[in-house]
Amino acid sequence: MFQKTTAQNKIANLKKRVRVVQGGTSSSKTYSIIPMLIDYAIKTPLSEISIVAESVPHLRRGAMKDFIKIMIATGNFIDSNFNKTNLVYHFTNGSYIEFFSADMPDRLRGARRDVLFINECNNIVFDSYYQLAIRTKKFIYLDYNPTNEFWVHTELVNDSDTDFIILTYKDNEALDKAIVKEIEKAREKAKTSAYWRNWWLVYGLGQTGLTQGIIFPDFKIIDTIPQEARLLGVGIDFGFTNDPTTAIELYKYNDTYIANEILYKTGLTNNDIYNHLKHINSFFVADSAEPKSIFELQQYGLNIVGANKGADSINFGIQLLQSKNISLTSQSTNLIKEQRNYSWDTDKQGKALQKPIDRYNHCCDALRYIATNVINNNTGKYHII
Repeated sequence: MFQKTTAQNKIANLKKRVRVVQGGTSSSKTYSIIPMLIDYAIKTPLSEISIVAESVPHLRRGAMKDFIKIMIATGNFIDSNFNKTNLVYHFTNGSYIEFFSADMPDRLRGARRDVLFINECNNIVFDSYYQLAIRTKKFIYLDYNPTNEFWVHTELVNDSDTDFIILTYKDNEALDKAIVKEIEKAREKAKTSAYWRNWWLVYGLGQTGLTQGIIFPDFKIIDTIPQEARLLGVGIDFGFTNDPTTAIELYKYNDTYIANEILYKTGLTNNDIYNHLKHINSFFVADSAEPKSIFELQQYGLNIVGANKGADSINFGIQLLQSKNISLTSQSTNLIKEQRNYSWDTDKQGKALQKPIDRYNHCCDALRYIATNVINNNTGKYHII
């Protein structure tokens, strides 16, 4: 059985048509909303419920995963009732819950529904929300981490048909004490760091943060890689226990570039990395700080070299990426998250420094390695084609 939490009670008290749930990390926003949608579907025959996020990979790793976990834990899941192709779960009373992404224009302007839930709605544009909202008959849930002000704040919060609440990790009594301790470390760091002050404001207190110093503020998300796109190579950033090993493909398409995440996982040995990547017939560039790992991967048969590094290599690589038109695939969920959070570091007075924070950079570093080393000529200069 699930432990009843303050978050669940607060969300259950929302009664208006639009129900906005703003909150920090581990505040149980999504995990509290989904059981209410399941309960509604069971108690209201023939209900049509849509759960939407920015991409299908985002859904699979988030709301859909939580939905299946909750359905199994409560004894309601029947595997044959879940259409894994169309991502629709049919209940025996004629109700259904469907999952689809906001990057599907035909679904945005398609059939109507009774109930809508947009998970992490700050990742979709207002027009997408509005197309869904005008086709929703009864009520709408919206949840998000308030990294910055967006259309919920400007268009909905003060509307008479909107309920608005803020949740924090303290509203989730089921949260493991070790996670609580980790979150609260940021409160102390916030006393001496502008970055951590903003982090604690958003993820600790659930308050709207300030968009400042983001390194890659603008990028486009695409659903598929065009057949005409040419794979230039793959960047690898090594990790193991705490940090993930990441691999990012870089494609060239006409005068633009496409980055595609293919690996993001902790605990991988070099043999594991090889097995994940051996099917890719391409050129690999990895963090040259681990020559032993590069040598072992070469021995396994991977066409891999170390990244060009120097005193200015990080900033050079960032500037290079900033100067290019680079799209990210929708399946690159960790790379997308990093791009939205990777920012310039600051000193204790909040003054920007000419170096990035050492966070949200595992995928970004892998992308930087391949971007600055696609062509490595004899002069040692960085090039990209």
